[in-house]
Amino acid sequence: MFPITRLRRLRYNATLRNMVQETQLHHSNFIMPVFIHYGKNVKQEIASMPGIYQFSIDLAIEECKRLYNIGVQSIIVFGIPEHKDETGECACTENGIVQQAIYAIKKAVPQLYIIADVCNCEYTTHGHCGTIVNNDVQNDMTLVTLSKQSVSLVQAGADMVAPSDMMDGRVLAIRSALDESGFEQIPILSYAVKYASAFYGPFRDAAQSSPQFGDRKTYQMNPANSREAIREIETDIAEGADIVMIKPALSYLDIIHTVKQSCNIPVFAYNVSGEYAMVKAAAKQGWIDEQRIVFEILTSIKRAGADCIISYHTQDIIELLP
Repeated sequence: MFPITRLRRLRYNATLRNMVQETQLHHSNFIMPVFIHYGKNVKQEIASMPGIYQFSIDLAIEECKRLYNIGVQSIIVFGIPEHKDETGECACTENGIVQQAIYAIKKAVPQLYIIADVCNCEYTTHGHCGTIVNNDVQNDMTLVTLSKQSVSLVQAGADMVAPSDMMDGRVLAIRSALDESGFEQIPILSYAVKYASAFYGPFRDAAQSSPQFGDRKTYQMNPANSREAIREIETDIAEGADIVMIKPALSYLDIIHTVKQSCNIPVFAYNVSGEYAMVKAAAKQGWIDEQRIVFEILTSIKRAGADCIISYHTQDIIELLP
């Protein structure tokens, strides 16, 4: 009770403020997305994501060396192939764009931890996350492709696979395929709670993965639902997920917190492209202090309960972290 209790006493000195800070960001908490484009000598800035590029494999190697040298310990890889097909089968072979990239990056930067996104939207002509039957994504047929893709990515050198498709049963299908191929040590990071969000717009430019018809509301979650998130989490854990993820992050801090309180495995969050683009646009206009805003956003995600954050801001703030 005032004046005995004065909460400001712990705020007057910067050293003391740091000592009692409840939520700490560390460089090991962050994962940097990397986009691999077909061709050679390609470095194309994504117009809606300033500072983020598509790289051909030769330049991606140099980029990953740079990232590792500034303190980035892990990346998640997405691919833009030269040719797509109806089912995403092109993402299931050793000659796939991401498989080739992982092999080359691992050879050049063996200490860099590589997470491979597993989905079909970047590899299908229609832009949906699976095989289309009667104008809808056929769940069980898609599981076959996702399983083959996962095994192929691990054979190329991926340290972890991260299915982002939101098909029912895909964690179990992938776990079974990996185990049968002798990869029982490879963890699965499941995009367990992935909402049908408008915040993905810039990513679809980056990965060239916009649906050619309809939308993804039949398989991605309704943004109005929270209890359903727990059902998704419980299902994926039961199927063998080692880590679960919530995507997007900033408008779903309540979901991150709820999931963290309800499960006892690591929880990751994806600070997505639309969240990044809004910060960059406002900073360009001089309306915000970009560095302070980024730290505040990332701290809020960590404070909500995320153990690790995938963020396009990683390369901007990594050198400022312990």
